[in-house]
This record gives sequence, structure tokens and C-alpha cells, in this order.
Amino acid sequence: MNILILQHAAVEHPGILLDFFREDGFRWMTVELDEGKPIPELNSFDLMLVMGGSQDVWQEDQYPWLRQEKAAIRRFVIDMQRPYLGICLGHQLLADAIGGIVRLAKSPEVGVMTVSRTRAGHREPLLCALPDPMTVLQWHGAEVTDLPANGEVLAKSDACRVQALRVGQYAYGIQCHIEMNGDSVDEWAAIPAYVSYLEVAMGKGAFARLKTEVSQRLPQFNRDARTLYENFKASLKRR
Repeated sequence: MNILILQHAAVEHPGILLDFFREDGFRWMTVELDEGKPIPELNSFDLMLVMGGSQDVWQEDQYPWLRQEKAAIRRFVIDMQRPYLGICLGHQLLADAIGGIVRLAKSPEVGVMTVSRTRAGHREPLLCALPDPMTVLQWHGAEVTDLPANGEVLAKSDACRVQALRVGQYAYGIQCHIEMNGDSVDEWAAIPAYVSYLEVAMGKGAFARLKTEVSQRLPQFNRDARTLYENFKASLKRR
């Protein structure tokens, strides 16, 4: 499988998912959009993986490359009917690019929290064998408020009703961070804006507290990421 990875910050990379790709012998190309890298021709890619970032989907004037990214997502998902997985901002971009609406969240979610499956989520093979409710890491201040056509909500939280969605058969968005590895929190903390946002949401000293909690829960986070990844692969085989 040949994977196109779209990133919006060097520290917001696929994390443990890259370990899984290596084990399976998959190939990938990473495009750092925030550094001005162009999106390549899409025909040679079997999967598009779109990562998180500090940008918001409506900031096209500030980040003009968002327009090209959304056009690429629409083409890949709608015209080419190929598999897509979006995480955090990538989840929001999936919705926005094909007709949904993303707005500032009434209650930003930052920290270790839980999400639960919807009725559709209980039927969804992607979430099979995952805990319900599921403990996850959240770090977002925007949310999907209106689904695109043919979209279905798979998971929710008290503060955010669209924690996971599917569009069509093989395009998925996940609001939480399933890609965490042992370096993720430290890498995000290297960006002052991320630390400031964290402390606004969680109070002074939030970084140290979050790092400790993530470290304690990392084995479970990684097991859940493995389960979701294997479920996603199984869906591609059925395709």
C-alpha cells in the first residue's frame, strides 16, 4: 500500500502508526503543507492520512494551502472513492471539505478524557473490540457541528457530539489523538502556542500533569491504536 500523509506541523506526525506501516512494509510520502510543500498527483496513492495541527479549517486567508488541501481531500474521497483517515484537524478537514460545518467548540477538550460509541458506532467494524467508553487524549478547540452528506457519527463525548465519523464506506475522521507514542507530548510542548493553550484549558503546570497521565496510560493508548489500525486494514481488504 502507498500512503499519502498530509501534515500541518512537523511535530504532528503519525507517531505509532508509522511503526505499524513499517511492520506491514507499506510505503508512504509525507507532505509538510505548512512548509509550502506541494500535494503530489493523487493517482498513485491507496490511502490518504491527514494529521492534526494548530490551524483551523476556516483560516484559508492565513493559510492559503488549506484550499488546495481541501480540494485534494474532495477529489480523493468523492471522485476517486479511496480510503481516508483524518486525525484531529484531519477529521475536521474531512467534514469541511465535503460539505459539513466546523466551528469553534463551546467547550474545548484538552487532556485525557473518554468517548463513547453511538448506535451506529456499535455496528461499525472500525471500532470493533475497542473499549466503550474509551479513554483517549484530546487536544482541540474546534469541532464538527454539521455532518456532510452521507456522513454518520460513530462516537461522541459530553462536550463534542462528533468524535468519530464515517463518510461513505472508507473515509473516516477521528477527533482524538490515537497516534500517540512516548515522544508525542514532549514534541508538542516544544511549540509555545501549544503549551499556552494547554495551560489556559487545564491551569498552570498542566504540561507536567498531562505528561505523567499520558505516560501512565500510553500502553492502553497504543493497544487501542493497534486495534483500530487492524480494523481499518481489514476494511481495506474487504474493499
